[in-house]
Amino acid sequence: MSALSTEQHQDWQLKALKRSLRIVNLRKHAGALVLIAPLALFILLVFIMPVASMISRSVQSPEVVDALPATTDVLRHWKKGTPVPDDAYRALVMDIERNGGDNTSGNAAARLNAQKEGFRSLFYKTTTALPFGDNDSALPAAEIKAQLIDVDKRWSDASFWQAIAHDSSRYTSQYLLATMDLREDGNGGIASVEHGASAYRDVFGRTFMISASVTVFALLLGYPLAYWIAGLPAGRANLVMILVLLPFWTSILVRISAWIVILQGSGLVNKTLLSLNLISQPLSLLFNRTGVLISMTHILLPFMILPLYSVMKSVPGTYVKAAVSLGSHPFGAFWKVYFPQTLPGVGAGGLLVFITALGYYITPALLGGAGDQMVSYYIAYFTNVALNWCMACALGAVLLVITLVLFGVYRKIVGKELTVG
Repeated sequence: MSALSTEQHQDWQLKALKRSLRIVNLRKHAGALVLIAPLALFILLVFIMPVASMISRSVQSPEVVDALPATTDVLRHWKKGTPVPDDAYRALVMDIERNGGDNTSGNAAARLNAQKEGFRSLFYKTTTALPFGDNDSALPAAEIKAQLIDVDKRWSDASFWQAIAHDSSRYTSQYLLATMDLREDGNGGIASVEHGASAYRDVFGRTFMISASVTVFALLLGYPLAYWIAGLPAGRANLVMILVLLPFWTSILVRISAWIVILQGSGLVNKTLLSLNLISQPLSLLFNRTGVLISMTHILLPFMILPLYSVMKSVPGTYVKAAVSLGSHPFGAFWKVYFPQTLPGVGAGGLLVFITALGYYITPALLGGAGDQMVSYYIAYFTNVALNWCMACALGAVLLVITLVLFGVYRKIVGKELTVG
């Protein structure tokens, strides 16, 4: 009995110890969660929620459903090719009278006019003609149909009703398809838009081409500069790094304005080239792709230098010296020994510059021409001018997805290189 009691006592002590350890671990985890809670809340409010809202907004189309709920409910079950139901005419009149010409009607008219030209004027003409009587809901549907057609013959055209039926859902793929120059055809399939009707593919291609060009130029300029800084004594290297970071203390608008002064026809660059008789007339460096690339490369160059410098400082210089002492050519030793060790810095700097360049708006808008505007220009246009937030969100969502895909490809490539190494 004493041995059994001893075993039970040890078992009880073991359970108590496990319970105490579990409580201690829970307290540690709770303390860690409390410490990271402000950061997590900040990321949720500033990044995750806006991105989620943008993506959801890109597939929403609530204007017509909010303004014409009864009409869209009837047309949702209408089969194309069959006569328009009489109940749809009654529902339309009831919806318009209920709205009383408020903002929902205007938003719906604008949305439908984008699909069927003339819908805006038809909508407002009908709104002005209503009501048909003291109690339109008591009138037979056929009589309401006849009076509605008397107001405007276009209500007998099924294509106008098809436009309403097309937007009978709160969700649509229209905006996302439009970003790729695609549309829904009459049979519900996907087809390309007419030539010249849209050019978003070209805009995305231009955006990625400019960003890639800026990344290459920043790498060509930043790599030798970072290599030179990494070889300097600590005091001089810190001084040069301060000069590299100095542009961060200057407004981007000031830097762009400075480039306008430098690159204009009577600016410093053209005057210098003319004085050296290298050119016979001023070069066109403003309001074209050249000015955009020069300014963006200058602005984003520090983002390339910083990762390269941090990696190069960790590479021992004795490796190259050892390769040279063993008979390797200095360039061969640099290319085969030193450069592969700096690839993480090249990848990090290139990715940072590329992703940052994708969202540039002010620089192309001020220094570029009509053919140099990037996706961000059109996002700003749809947000501030056209007030088509759905299209702006769709462009932003597509840009985000493409960027994430490229980032995933980059991680795959880097992962394979590290595995092979």
